Amino acid sequence: MARNRYADLLRVLAISGVVYGHWLLVSVTYQHGRLSGVDAIDYIGWGRWVTWGMQVMPVFFLVGGYVNAGSWSKHHAEGEDWTRWVRDRVMRLLWPTAVYIAVALVAVVIARAAAVPSAELAEIAWLMALHLWFLPVYLLLNALTPVLLAAHRRWGLAVPAAMAVATGLVSAVKTVPGLHFVGYADYLFVWGCIHQWGFSWLDGRLTTPRWRPYALAGTGAALLVGLVASGAYKVDMVGSGNTNPPSIAFLAFAAAQSGLVLAAEPWASRRLTGPRLWPRVRRLNSVVMNVYLWHFAPALIVAVAFYATGVFAQPAIGSGQWWELRLAWLALLTVLLAPLVAAITWAERPMLRLPGGIGPAGWWSPVLLVVGIGAAAQSLAMFAVDGFAPHGGLPGPALAGFVVGMTATLLTGRVPKAGGDDQRPQRLQPGHDTFGDPGLAVTVQGEQEPGRAHQHHRGEPG
Repeated sequence: MARNRYADLLRVLAISGVVYGHWLLVSVTYQHGRLSGVDAIDYIGWGRWVTWGMQVMPVFFLVGGYVNAGSWSKHHAEGEDWTRWVRDRVMRLLWPTAVYIAVALVAVVIARAAAVPSAELAEIAWLMALHLWFLPVYLLLNALTPVLLAAHRRWGLAVPAAMAVATGLVSAVKTVPGLHFVGYADYLFVWGCIHQWGFSWLDGRLTTPRWRPYALAGTGAALLVGLVASGAYKVDMVGSGNTNPPSIAFLAFAAAQSGLVLAAEPWASRRLTGPRLWPRVRRLNSVVMNVYLWHFAPALIVAVAFYATGVFAQPAIGSGQWWELRLAWLALLTVLLAPLVAAITWAERPMLRLPGGIGPAGWWSPVLLVVGIGAAAQSLAMFAVDGFAPHGGLPGPALAGFVVGMTATLLTGRVPKAGGDDQRPQRLQPGHDTFGDPGLAVTVQGEQEPGRAHQHHRGEPG
């Protein structure tokens, strides 16, 4: 089994880009005894162009498709069924998320007891939950991976091409008065299309011959420039303009970015063969979920400790002094996040012994899994939209739905492998990758020389 270290590096870089992008764009304000924040892009004219370099979530979904395709192929070949494979991957995401939600809700209860104004609490709690938006989409793509991979093996690149066409149609239809809700279908079409590119990366359809990633990048860039120049789509690639829901312009951006990322694989992979860079990437890769979940916590701590007390000044956004303080802000948040993530990762270790499922398994297991994923995804979307303290209160419906989702998923039972009852704990083990497989398993079949692209036969399992 050969390992694609480049995929691991991309995941670390993508999450790091999201974290530092969020930290850079959130500008804290403290006025009249109220702590708040604004989006710096709204105050810096050229800032919207910078988002072309800051938006990196397409890379995360590209890697997600690569990993999911390889993992399902491997485990399915070993006799593992859809229920167990999907359940195990879903629980790898839900357990650390449940810890984050629980801590956030305890903080809301304490803030309410301390008589924090409802408006201020609602805004801060919304910011702390905003980044959960990607989980519902990712959970859905995990569940659909076996079907989507089967479609990929039959129709290849025609599948993401069809999704791209569907994205364009949805982008047109949602402009009709009263049909704006149709736009939410693009969450599946856009992110699903990027996820499918990950399948094509794994089996070589997008990397062999070597001109293909350049063609993807060039086509995406040309379409993006045309759409933005037409005035029909905004320049910024973060916020509500092109991402909520994602637009055809965002998909064009993702194509350009993904093509460049794939084109750089041989060069980057050669540099990952040394003894210095790879161990660091591997360590960071094992904590990316907690880094992503908890990266707003240091921002809140610094906001209270340094802005509410007047230690940090509040210069005009975009001024020289503001940029100087941004450097101090980013450095301080980094220093705080590192031990926080280390402590949380250590505290979560007892969860490593929790089973992926409890009770007996049967015909009801896949039904419960569908219910569990649906309830958890809906609740996470509610958290992302309304926050942890909507209108200053507790998010009862979202919390109830998440509990139902977790419970239903657990009650799928200890689904055995084919050929025997496997009672092993089906959660993360020490050194596991939350978004991947045991042992940081982003793997492909056969030997691979460092720095070379994977060249699988079309339709061959990854």
